[in-house]
Amino acid sequence: MFTQGDIVQSKTGGPKMVVLQVGDTTLTCARVDDADRKAIEVAADSVNPYHEEGDFGVC
Repeated sequence: MFTQGDIVQSKTGGPKMVVLQVGDTTLTCARVDDADRKAIEVAADSVNPYHEEGDFGVC
């Protein structure tokens, strides 16, 4: 479902994360705003693909 480089967000909200590694049931991610890219392991079923909501940039 997810691949390395995907941008995801927790289903309950929170910061955007980039997928660093994909496991069977887990993802190793890092916050997009973290210059050090500290690895965070999350359950794959606890995140959704990230998408912006609203009319960003639309006049």
